[in-house]
Amino acid sequence: PFLAWTDLAWKVGAMSMASAQVIAHRTTRMAAAGPNPGTRDQQEFARMGQEKFDAAAASVQAMGVQLLNMNLTFGARVFRHMATGGAAMASLAASRDAGQFVTRQAQLVRAVSQSVATMAEMSHSTVRVAAHGLKPIHARATANARRLGKR
Repeated sequence: PFLAWTDLAWKVGAMSMASAQVIAHRTTRMAAAGPNPGTRDQQEFARMGQEKFDAAAASVQAMGVQLLNMNLTFGARVFRHMATGGAAMASLAASRDAGQFVTRQAQLVRAVSQSVATMAEMSHSTVRVAAHGLKPIHARATANARRLGKR
């Protein structure tokens, strides 16, 4: 998960730099256009609002799909871990001798360990949700920086 979070941080940084370039370009362009912008400037200024809406909508949709998949996967795992852990605890409580107790205690430890591993996977899944949500916004910001940097 650390590398995934680091990759996400780099993409946020790149997007921030691209956004700063686009904002500087457009602000300069607005100031130069004054109160009566030309057709080309009007198109660019109108484009600003629509592209933000489109990127935000794509981001929400991407995160929603990822969250749905994550919830289904982890919901099933949580149910399985609850059932396995509950059965292991009941089995441990019903032990008849020390040998059974030790064996069943090891089974309970394995069940709990699997639950801990699933919780660690949730961190990685969370960064995937964020990465999917960032992708359309990052793509739009960097594309604008490239496009407007050519002018």
